[in-house]
Amino acid sequence: MEPIIHIIDDDRSFRTALGRLVETYGFGASCYESGEEFFVRLPQSETGCILLDLRMPGLSGPELQERLAQAVPLLPIVFLTGQGTISASVQAMKAGADDFLEKPVSSKILRAVIERALAQNERRSAGHDQIQALQTKVFSLTPREIQVFDLVVRGRRNKQVAYDLNTSERTIKAHRHSIMEKLGVTSFAEMVSIAERLGPVRSTQAVSNPTSGSSPKANIQRH
Repeated sequence: MEPIIHIIDDDRSFRTALGRLVETYGFGASCYESGEEFFVRLPQSETGCILLDLRMPGLSGPELQERLAQAVPLLPIVFLTGQGTISASVQAMKAGADDFLEKPVSSKILRAVIERALAQNERRSAGHDQIQALQTKVFSLTPREIQVFDLVVRGRRNKQVAYDLNTSERTIKAHRHSIMEKLGVTSFAEMVSIAERLGPVRSTQAVSNPTSGSSPKANIQRH
């Protein structure tokens, strides 16, 4: 899919010229006069990056940046402004911006920055796909298997897990075997690696009360 460079700037002549310049690099360009317009026309694809003016009427750069991180987290953000300061740059980078450039910027530098942002977009997309694949596997576990998985990766031995869940050690071993098959792993270390990537996979209520009808699946952190 062709990368789209999303240009959000209230200066019509600037964003039009920038859009045309981006197209000469071989990328698609989509222009928006405000943050509000971007959200109205929210792109379905997250292949590309965003060039964002730091200060605009209405939804401002930093505020928009925060909302973008939630709505389109895979799209890297490059601030492009004529009012850049060191403090604004540091604040933007800490908030997750991938680069910060002052207008006017040379075509050569802009292209290099866009290419770096697109490389970052590819890495984020690949990581996102991997996380989704892992989540799909974890969601295939039964509620009891998720309880066992959570306790095991926290270092609890089979006998301890059996005690925690008021069942037999033999049953826990059977659950572990089933869990490893469903997750496609062959070692405890691989199970821990999955847990670290997904975050907590637990239901405190369900673990403390194994007969509870609540499903631990709802407690899996999504990334």
